[in-house]
Amino acid sequence: MRANDWHDPLWRESAHSWIGETLSAMGTPVLGEIEETRVRPWSVTHRATTADGVRWFKANTMDCAYEARLVPVLAARAPDSVLTPLAVDEDRGWLLTADAGPTLRTSHGPDQRRDWREMLQAYAVLQREIVPAVPDLLAVGVPDMRPSTLPAVLDSLLAGPGIPDDLAVDSAAFAQWCTELAADGIPASLQHDDLHDDNVFPGFRFFDWGDSSVSHPFGSLLVALSSASFFMDLGRAELEELRDAYLEVWTDLAPLPDLRRSVSLACRVGRVPKAAAWQRALRDAALPVDEGFRTAVPEYLAELPEPTPV
Repeated sequence: MRANDWHDPLWRESAHSWIGETLSAMGTPVLGEIEETRVRPWSVTHRATTADGVRWFKANTMDCAYEARLVPVLAARAPDSVLTPLAVDEDRGWLLTADAGPTLRTSHGPDQRRDWREMLQAYAVLQREIVPAVPDLLAVGVPDMRPSTLPAVLDSLLAGPGIPDDLAVDSAAFAQWCTELAADGIPASLQHDDLHDDNVFPGFRFFDWGDSSVSHPFGSLLVALSSASFFMDLGRAELEELRDAYLEVWTDLAPLPDLRRSVSLACRVGRVPKAAAWQRALRDAALPVDEGFRTAVPEYLAELPEPTPV
């Protein structure tokens, strides 16, 4: 049996035993069957009902198992902004949390754009709170994607499997962007790398850190602004408004025009951490991977010359 194989009966028995024993020890034994609710080649989520409410179990493949070690660090630093785990198995990458209700995407108020603005600002506040914990994040295995590391990460990705021979990347220009970004005065922090309104609960409690890295914090806007554009059909001016709402939290560190320049660079070079996140997710996948997922790494690298979301 592999370390993680979501549909292997022995793996399921082991996971369900851990869930049941853990919850029983807390005085909230499982009622009824534990159900698989969401399954991906890189992670799986199960639902357990107790007398005190629903409990959620998440498992990651080994390359993404650092999420189970990361979440307790975040909960200790910013308990009001993340989910505090009920239990973790760090070696196996297992995480158990209480139900937090519907996500922001399914419970938006009448002004969805205002919700997004406030969400991005709350996320920026969280990132700034986490800055002093960067050594702790790296120590628990969160990938190091700070700008100074990215040229080497890009070279490794380009030399990896599944990269078309005709994929053209200007490595010298990329290294220049990274050098400029590393010197902009914005400290490295936790970069979610899959930030959108379905990965946050009302009250702005963020979760699902399996793609995250230590990186330039502004790289989170690559996915966030693309998601906002897609789900709300926003134009350039509206996306710039969201970007600037996020940047308000950082304006004590640099003038707004400089911060905007850093966003542009961070989103552009942020395609490499995103490609690396896909590589981690697929490298030891627990289930067969659809072809659409397998092409994610070269697709992100092919976008390096393209304009950023804003």
